[in-house]
Amino acid sequence: MSVNDIPEGVLLGRAMVPGFDHPRIVTVRDGQLVDITARGMATVRDIAESGRAAEHVRTAPGRAVGEMAGVMANASAGSDDLPRLLCPIDLQAIKASGVTFVVSLLERVIEEQARGDNSRAEALRGEILDLIGTDLSQLVPGSDAAMKVKAALIEKGVWSQYLEVGIGPDAEIFTKGQVMSAVGYGAEVGLHPISRWNNPEPEVALLVTSTGDIIGATLGNDVNLRDVEGRSALLLGKAKDNNASASLGPFLRLFEGAFTLETIKQAEIALRVEGTDGFVLEGQSNMAQISRTPESLVAATLGEHHQYPDGLVLYLGTMFAPVKDRDGDGKGFTHKLGDVVSISTPTLGRLTNVVNLSTKCPPWTYGTSHLLRDLARANLL
Repeated sequence: MSVNDIPEGVLLGRAMVPGFDHPRIVTVRDGQLVDITARGMATVRDIAESGRAAEHVRTAPGRAVGEMAGVMANASAGSDDLPRLLCPIDLQAIKASGVTFVVSLLERVIEEQARGDNSRAEALRGEILDLIGTDLSQLVPGSDAAMKVKAALIEKGVWSQYLEVGIGPDAEIFTKGQVMSAVGYGAEVGLHPISRWNNPEPEVALLVTSTGDIIGATLGNDVNLRDVEGRSALLLGKAKDNNASASLGPFLRLFEGAFTLETIKQAEIALRVEGTDGFVLEGQSNMAQISRTPESLVAATLGEHHQYPDGLVLYLGTMFAPVKDRDGDGKGFTHKLGDVVSISTPTLGRLTNVVNLSTKCPPWTYGTSHLLRDLARANLL
């Protein structure tokens, strides 16, 4: 893990800093991690809701608490003598959108048709591609053309709940994790021990205020249990929301100057998985190929129909679903314990995590009540 994992720009994050019992608000200046925690601005939520988040982070008084090279190295060393980065959000809801790329749409249909059996996936992939061809590649979800394709697929007997949210009028929006439950850079990410077919999902996640303004972005790993979700859509919560199953980081990068939402829309998100068995998986997700705009996904999440008074972070989905064989021909990809997962793009840096069982990852014990009590005790609220 390297200081090169950190992007330029106005960065906002959280860290445990020696001498403090509660998370501190931090930024990066001149190669240093800088603590900018202040009364009334002691949470990422308060900064995001201030209406001047980027200006505040750029100009706030602060104290250098460590060189970034050492901080990044400490992500794997785990020393209490150096700052340790945390997930860069705190009180925001953790939401996610699914089936937002054609490739991931195909893989979700395969999951459903295979009923959680990855040995059937390759044959199903060929059968379904023969049926739908390239019909989906240019479709606008909810359009008349999309509804005609839907009718044709129903007639062919391959209509699916995933095709419904992939090309139908309504986006899939779900709760990825509970407030304060996500992990950050260098942490372990968790797989439920019942799963035998699972994968990382490299994504961009947007920082959205309570009024629906999109003010920044970060990288995310929406860890997915393909066999569990494939058995039934009603198991989505079990497939998606487990201890350490949501990762975000390394920092939020706030929109300012040339770095805007348009930058995110053109981003290439790279994934690399390195196993202790020598296996290497690489892939990319091109945000320009997303089938629903980020703005439309935010509008589907937050509005008159649903409010989020502390704002939210929204995973935008991925086009990359790994199918590279790992343990033999036709067996496809699944994680093994110890896999190092790296998700990166130049404008947002690199998010690195190590795969473990959710039952073996550090338990989630620090919630909203703990944070608020600690901040009140420190006279920071």
